[in-house]
Amino acid sequence: MTNYDLETDVLVVGGGACGFAAAIAARDEGCETAILEKLARVGGNSALSTASVPGAGTRFQRAAGIEDSPDRMFGDLMAQSGPHDCPELTRVLADTSASLVEWLADRVEARIGLITEYRHVGHSVPRLHAPRSRRGQDLVDDLVAAANRRQIPIAEGNPVSRLLADDHCAVIGAAVKDAGGKESLLRARKVVLATNGFAANRDLVREFCPEVAKAEYFGALGSTGEAILWGRALGADIANAGAYQGYAAIAYPQGSLLSWTTMEKGGILVGADGRRFGDESIGYSGYTRSVMAQGEFAFAVFDERIRRVADQEEEFRELVEHRGVKQGGTIKELAAAFGLDAGVLGETIEAYNRAARGETRDGFGRRNCGLAPLVAPYFIARVKPGLFHTQGGLRVDSGARVLRPDGTPVRNLFAGGGAAAGVSGRTGCAGYSSGNGLLAALGLGRLAGISSAQEIRDGR
Repeated sequence: MTNYDLETDVLVVGGGACGFAAAIAARDEGCETAILEKLARVGGNSALSTASVPGAGTRFQRAAGIEDSPDRMFGDLMAQSGPHDCPELTRVLADTSASLVEWLADRVEARIGLITEYRHVGHSVPRLHAPRSRRGQDLVDDLVAAANRRQIPIAEGNPVSRLLADDHCAVIGAAVKDAGGKESLLRARKVVLATNGFAANRDLVREFCPEVAKAEYFGALGSTGEAILWGRALGADIANAGAYQGYAAIAYPQGSLLSWTTMEKGGILVGADGRRFGDESIGYSGYTRSVMAQGEFAFAVFDERIRRVADQEEEFRELVEHRGVKQGGTIKELAAAFGLDAGVLGETIEAYNRAARGETRDGFGRRNCGLAPLVAPYFIARVKPGLFHTQGGLRVDSGARVLRPDGTPVRNLFAGGGAAAGVSGRTGCAGYSSGNGLLAALGLGRLAGISSAQEIRDGR
């Protein structure tokens, strides 16, 4: 007879937004639950994000006079992603998005509200909800506080080494190894994989996302793909594995995200030659490939009016304070900030401004130029593209149960967030809509917690 070091109803592996949503939801359904985090601190990619959660038909939208619906959100997300392996997940996440946002506000007591200053890529109306700071760490802090109020144990620095399964391949718990290699066995009636994706596992990136295998990775160090490896061993199916979220404008050398509001509101990206190389309105993920193709660095150019909008975001203000954004009263001064050719840069800005004024068509097909034409004073930031997180993973059903290729569930195993198949297309980075990562993390995490508790009540 096996002796277990801990027994609980629902064991959550991973301490990001997905893991906390699963644990909180299961606890509120009356289950004992615990969270294991392999790193010394919880948060993962959720803490690095802008904390934007899309919700269609929320009370926040109604208060702002914005008409929206799950059907509209489903159509928007599918239009951005194109056909993929899991449209049913897009459907359920859109259908439950409003209740998710309101659950975060009411049950988790997260400090979130509707963003009305911008929509970002993939959304036809304002439906992103986030803290005023636009910082993922603030959302994580609220999730941790909610877990603490419920007295949910959070074991940081406890990496799971393997899943435990019985002779019928039903998951019955997990094993944890300490720094000395000693293994502890944890028994659980249900296990939720909330380990994020595999973007920090170069072998898996080369296997599933070869086009971005050489890109620098800017996400959480813990995203090493354990869910894929454990799921494979149990015969689980994998879906949308080639999809990923890139970010086209990561400030260098600061390493923080340059707010894409700078582009959405009319800014442009130029290469080291001072010339544009594509349509920036594609979005921060979809445009990553174009930035990677043109050279090591690119340069974001915008003006004072655009900067004032971006200034509402705390991370952008910090980037300015750390001198990641430089000012030029003239194009010559702007170009000198990073050694660009002032003549070429001036020609580029003037050509773009003519298109923004409607005098010509934009040479790259851009139609929405925001607040442009650009006028002095100007601002410029040096950026590089990078891989932020993967969007494919274990195939799950509408209750976040992990599935085999024949559609049957791996008993007692659930997954969400980066551990599960996402809704951003089959391959590449162009299918990503703003907030898809947290939508899948929080949405599937919450569903996993609810489904786990329901199965336990039903004696399954």
